[in-house]
Amino acid sequence: MIKIRLSRGGTKKRPVYKVVIADSRRARDGRFIEKVGFFNPLLPKDKKERVGLEAERIKYWLGQGAQPTSRVARILGENDIIPMPANANNPNKAIPKKERKKEGDEAVVAPAAAPKAEAAPKAEAPKAEAAPKAEAPKAEAAPKAEAPKAEAAPKAEAAPKAEAAPKAEAEAK
Repeated sequence: MIKIRLSRGGTKKRPVYKVVIADSRRARDGRFIEKVGFFNPLLPKDKKERVGLEAERIKYWLGQGAQPTSRVARILGENDIIPMPANANNPNKAIPKKERKKEGDEAVVAPAAAPKAEAAPKAEAPKAEAAPKAEAPKAEAAPKAEAPKAEAAPKAEAAPKAEAAPKAEAEAK
């Protein structure tokens, strides 16, 4: 598959990229078919020297089936060569890593409690404001009480299946 992608150049900590047409199986900085532009991320976004593109050649390669990478698609969209791609949804990007890990641990511990907690305030919304405050501790205690019941239910379901198995074997004989 032919890709329109960035090939890194420059020195350590000072990247400069070539926009190239390359086979997707090749290395990032390896052999390419054609150089169609450049990108210097160190320059301010308003400088015209930040990006240089050969629009005609890029349109030709897009017509031949070349697929731009996500970064190149944004660059091409900013330069009106292709329609601007939709922004990717990455809600964790703005959250510091330490907090991401904490939130991830909390999400793993109580994934079932979150939907129940969200449903309870919606049902209580028509009531007076004082009532939800009093019922809030009950809502927190409710998922804890429901969790053991949920764990006990699979055990109860497993027991009838175990009893049914010997009966089935007896009937087969």
